[in-house]
Amino acid sequence: MTALCRDCFSETAASGARCPACGSPRLVHDDELRSLTIAHIDCDAFYASVEKRDNPALRDRPVIIGGGKRGVVSTCCYIARTFGVRSAMPMFKALALCREAVVVKPDMAKYARVGREIRAMMLDLTPLVEPLSIDEAFLDLGGTERLHGQNPGGTLARFARRVEEDVGVTVSVGLSYCKFLAKMASELDKPRGYAVIGRAQARAFLAERPVGSIWGVGRVAEERLARDGFRLIGDIQKLEEVEMFRRLGAEGGRLWRLANGIDDRSVSPDRETKSVSAETTFEDDISDPAALAQTLYRLCEKVSGRLKKQEIAGRTLTLKLKTADFKLRTRARALSEPTQLASRMFGPARELLAREAVGERFRLIGVGLSDLCAPDDADHGDLVDTGVARDKATEAAMDKLRARFGADALVRGIVLPRGKKAATDER
Repeated sequence: MTALCRDCFSETAASGARCPACGSPRLVHDDELRSLTIAHIDCDAFYASVEKRDNPALRDRPVIIGGGKRGVVSTCCYIARTFGVRSAMPMFKALALCREAVVVKPDMAKYARVGREIRAMMLDLTPLVEPLSIDEAFLDLGGTERLHGQNPGGTLARFARRVEEDVGVTVSVGLSYCKFLAKMASELDKPRGYAVIGRAQARAFLAERPVGSIWGVGRVAEERLARDGFRLIGDIQKLEEVEMFRRLGAEGGRLWRLANGIDDRSVSPDRETKSVSAETTFEDDISDPAALAQTLYRLCEKVSGRLKKQEIAGRTLTLKLKTADFKLRTRARALSEPTQLASRMFGPARELLAREAVGERFRLIGVGLSDLCAPDDADHGDLVDTGVARDKATEAAMDKLRARFGADALVRGIVLPRGKKAATDER
């Protein structure tokens, strides 16, 4: 069995618990270590790690990144997690669990800069980098052995050390032969983790894990599968693919393949954005339709700006609402034509909102566009809809003024301050 030392990067056939070269206990053992090429790299508690790097006084403190008391936890450090704090948890609940926590307001611009720095380091390893978010990505290191003078396993160990020393945050590495198992491996040994799942062990490794571990299976789907007798991935492995397909259609076939460690998705550096959205959590629950509409228009402007910056447009609008008792509602509508314009989003979004804002109180509102396309296909209007040219000219003029004098230099009347203010975790 091959063993890789994560501290001195030597490889050995030794099966002991410590590296024979440097004595480190940080050894990775796997027969397939030299032949695996697909990796998933995930930064450890990224936002909190960046804040601890920049403020050493926080190093041994439980840190929560999030908004006000009405917001949610964006992320938290591993010390805070020992108290039960988790991402997406309401702030009031997190602070009740960990009263001594230090709460830091998110600095997305800073996190993006650090994320780009790490992404550049990934691209030094291979051009086949598929970002999943600001702090994680898939890499395909096939064919890079000659370039780096070692197999992908050793290259990734050196990469993790480089990020820790040069950037000041830590990463966890998962290495396998496919994306599904590489991502699963990166979650096994956090923080500063390095785990390998080879072909020979894949089915046995998966068999004892819950079906909720399968990519794309959420809580509702997991409950439905449990009712059908599939609690563990091994329960799916017992059936033939045709039987799973017969029971659950195409989704059954997908689940069977992943349950058996079959995933032929390639690492795609050109992975397209699927949607563009923005949302905000209120400091106090809001039921006033006018106040909700005011925030909704501001979010439409934020989405519009992101679409224009990325040079894309969208055909399907989605309204997102979360009630005071944390129940999530989403309502979608196909637009008459693709758009980039805030005014063209706001009309149908407000109609969707009017159907929901009938006295109920909401803690969160969001809006987004999906079914994306090129901007050339958007905002043409027709003989009936003759106002689109005016809307385009108005927003273009406003964009120019804001670019010159700042984002708050010009606002529409609907977004002038009134009603309840939003929390600080708008995104």
